[in-house]
Amino acid sequence: MSVMVVRKKVTRKWEKLPGRNTFCCDGRVMMARQKGIFYLTLFLILGTCTLFFAFECRYLAVQLSPAIPVFAAMLFLFSMATLLRTSFSDPGVIPRALPDEAAFIEMEIEATNGAVPQGQRPPPRIKNFQINNQIVKLKYCYTCKIFRPPRASHCSICDNCVERFDHHCPWVGNCVGKRNYRYFYLFILSLSLLTIYVFAFNIVYVALKSLKIGFLETLKETPGTVLEVLICFFTLWSVVGLTGFHTFLVALNQTTNEDIKGSWTGKNRVQNPYSHGNIVKNCCEVLCGPLPPSVLDRRGILPLEESGSRPPSTQETSSSLLPQSPALTEHLSSNEMLEDTSTPEEMPPPEPPEPPQEVAKAEK
Repeated sequence: MSVMVVRKKVTRKWEKLPGRNTFCCDGRVMMARQKGIFYLTLFLILGTCTLFFAFECRYLAVQLSPAIPVFAAMLFLFSMATLLRTSFSDPGVIPRALPDEAAFIEMEIEATNGAVPQGQRPPPRIKNFQINNQIVKLKYCYTCKIFRPPRASHCSICDNCVERFDHHCPWVGNCVGKRNYRYFYLFILSLSLLTIYVFAFNIVYVALKSLKIGFLETLKETPGTVLEVLICFFTLWSVVGLTGFHTFLVALNQTTNEDIKGSWTGKNRVQNPYSHGNIVKNCCEVLCGPLPPSVLDRRGILPLEESGSRPPSTQETSSSLLPQSPALTEHLSSNEMLEDTSTPEEMPPPEPPEPPQEVAKAEK
């Protein structure tokens, strides 16, 4: 007697998430679709450090100190770890509104603004929110159908609203937001130190070799060192400058997006409501504060799809159509649609209509 085994197809929520992102490792890795410059970043870091460890480190460890390659390896590993953590993590994407939620928000907006006469421009969809005695405007996102939280913004490249949006960085292949900003800052800080370290000891290596065989002969014998010096020289200014700029932003508890738009230094001279007025407190909040969990639930399981599966019962369907709580709805996929598969209750057959009175008399 043969037994038929039905395999159930499990669909993860990351497979149905909107936006322009790519996922790997069953939803554990999340990146932007444009990853070409990210691969260039990996190539420059890995290539430069490989040449440094293969040629200069061995000579410097013998001539000066064995601690030189050890410290270089620590900086390299820390830089790579923070880079991958920044690139492969959820920056703080906010789920889009479900169709029922979007319809409710539209009704709420229409009830607040009233009917707009034809030919007139509707008022902007803005809500006022008070933070530290400061009025902050919450803007409506027409793509995600939500009122964005404070400091959130919609990334045009990834097509997602990101909480505490800083900027989209092509060098790391991801947005930089609330959940990965600290790792981005640690990456550029460690990369600055690594670039200065490699550049300085390459100069020391050339100087020591020049004392023995001359400067020109050293350049001829070590073309890899010349290449490393050129890469580090042109990389140093941009990376160190970027690190200094973000150090300034961290000290003020401000984002790149807010600095570009002039949110707190514009014509109105509005004070930053998120700043504590203390550099140490601002740095502790940005770099050492609690890290919120991802609200996407990328690896959550959607309803099972299999051939020959029984349709859901009326009780199951009615329970799924009940309004969800905010904590649950933000974990649902925006593309998930609810279908009413319940069968209508059996109704008694309709009674035949009574014949008209004239027809009844004629029959008699």
